[in-house]
Amino acid sequence: MNTKAPATSPSSPAQAAHSVGRLRLVLVIVAAFVIVNMLVRLGLLAFNGEWDIVSSGRIVAALAIGLIFDLGVAAYLLAPLGLLIMLWPRSGRGLRKLLAIVFVPISVTLVLVGASEFTFWNEFASRFNFIAVDYLIYTNEVIGNIRQSYNLGLLLSLVVLLAGLLWWGLWRAMRGGWHDGMSMRGRLVAAAVMLLAPLVSFLVLDARHKEFSTDAQANELAGNGYFDFWHAFRHNEIDYDRFYKTIDPKRASSLLRKEIAGHLPKLETFQRANENEISHPGEAEKRLNVVMVSIESFSAEFMGAFGNKQDLTPSLDALAKEGMLFTQLYATGTRTVRGLEALTLSIPPTPGHAIVKRPNNDKLFTFGEVFKEKGYEPIYLYGGYGYFDNMTAFFSGNGYTVVDRSALAPADIHFENIWGVADEDLFTLTLREVDARHAAGKPFFAHVMTTSNHRPFTYPEGRIDIPSKTGRDGGVKYTDWAIGNFVERARKKPWFDNTMFVFVADHTHKGRGRQELPPENYLIPMIIYAPKHVAPARVETLASQIDVAPTVLGLLNFSYSSKFFGHDILREGRSHERALLANYQTVGYYEKGRVVELKPNGRVRVVIAATGQPAPADELSAYLTDEAISYYQLASRAFRDGDLKIDPR
Repeated sequence: MNTKAPATSPSSPAQAAHSVGRLRLVLVIVAAFVIVNMLVRLGLLAFNGEWDIVSSGRIVAALAIGLIFDLGVAAYLLAPLGLLIMLWPRSGRGLRKLLAIVFVPISVTLVLVGASEFTFWNEFASRFNFIAVDYLIYTNEVIGNIRQSYNLGLLLSLVVLLAGLLWWGLWRAMRGGWHDGMSMRGRLVAAAVMLLAPLVSFLVLDARHKEFSTDAQANELAGNGYFDFWHAFRHNEIDYDRFYKTIDPKRASSLLRKEIAGHLPKLETFQRANENEISHPGEAEKRLNVVMVSIESFSAEFMGAFGNKQDLTPSLDALAKEGMLFTQLYATGTRTVRGLEALTLSIPPTPGHAIVKRPNNDKLFTFGEVFKEKGYEPIYLYGGYGYFDNMTAFFSGNGYTVVDRSALAPADIHFENIWGVADEDLFTLTLREVDARHAAGKPFFAHVMTTSNHRPFTYPEGRIDIPSKTGRDGGVKYTDWAIGNFVERARKKPWFDNTMFVFVADHTHKGRGRQELPPENYLIPMIIYAPKHVAPARVETLASQIDVAPTVLGLLNFSYSSKFFGHDILREGRSHERALLANYQTVGYYEKGRVVELKPNGRVRVVIAATGQPAPADELSAYLTDEAISYYQLASRAFRDGDLKIDPR
């Protein structure tokens, strides 16, 4: 009796598994990559808590588009490993050992990137973008922020545990499905396909594919962290004329001249639309000192003056009653460098990096330059180290004296975290520096940038009734306490009665909303406080952060030759209310209840500000679109062509 097992036919399942064994290993790795990224996507959905994305059915499209992105990225990340598997010599024992080792960094990377996406989303409500690219440069601050904000031991333990489980799953799948019977011809064909896959992915994948709806959060979920990071890295600098919609330069200049000049004379001697001669006939200049405090991540909604009932800002609310409160002022962006750009240069938030971080950003016409021309000393004071976000290079290159935390002796620091010293210590430094200028008989313009209202929200104990490191409410209330304490200390100084204080946020604490550029996420407070010179008032005019410098200079009745794109809110601004907003690559224009969104590849969308739904394609939308383009087109060209430089003397 013949007991020999019958030969398996070529078409049998066993033979099929035997012939595609190596390919099965590649598919297992791809499947692991896709599953992990899909779980991250679903986890972000749960973390976000906006379940109408599910009930509306948008989650189906988000997951389908996300799958395409995941497979496209897998083509890049896993092609080298797939080639290794296909071209390894026939004996599989050595390959098994090698894969067991290679699976370790793969597993750790997949889990670590997934965890990073959650921490990034928690801070910015977005997939990886320009900020994530920037964070590669400032690793000390970023790692320090994570260490101080989260339980790093627990977080890393979870990463190790999940990475171990993923490694074990990959190892089991490899052991259970390994067959070394794939022909050389089959392996070469598979290797060729893997070499072509990244090229196909490059040609097919486009960042626009994830913008399938008007819901910005659903669009973000459809993305892939790896792809979004690489896309942001490649597009950190964006040429407006090349990638965004433009209009005839003469029409743009005409519109912008009307926007900026208002009732000012349209002098033919000025070649560029943003140039003006600012004068106040019959009004004497007020030679006041100015202290402008830009407050980290401070949304208008934190203040009682805007309806908050938590009593987080008693000091600022008191200043708002005694000073001039602006209730419809909008930040230009979602990062400190955008706020510094707008406050210092009075320029729209052009696509790509803020000018603070771009090359050739010195000798520009700035807020400080106007004061310098009047005999003041412009000073920039920062609670952290000025190298962060290129602050020292930018401000010193534009005529400011830069003073950062390195100017404080250890004995002068009550508290510090990775971002900088506590705000109270920054204000002590400010008082010391302006005291010295006053003693020398020199008027001063001091721009002070705080840091305490930032994760990990830590500050000295005993200052407020919210314990340190318990959340944003504590950061807000401590910052408010420090500002109140600063004003009370300043009140005792001989220069106080001759000083104007400006308190304005650099941006809000929010990232994306349901819309691409939701105005409510950009609303910031501004208070101008000078009891002897500025009467209490509540200014309801819709305005932009780029209007702060012209408005402060207007209150001082300063005459100067301007290159600002902003206007005086209390003069020209009253006849033309508008705000400029940006979020990474999307720049926008808010006026008359509509938001114009300008995006790469010449895309334009006009939406109703309150709902995010498309606005009627009528004359108003067309006119607002041209106005928006005029601002961004001419501002981008002005910086590119060097027209923002101060005039040589």
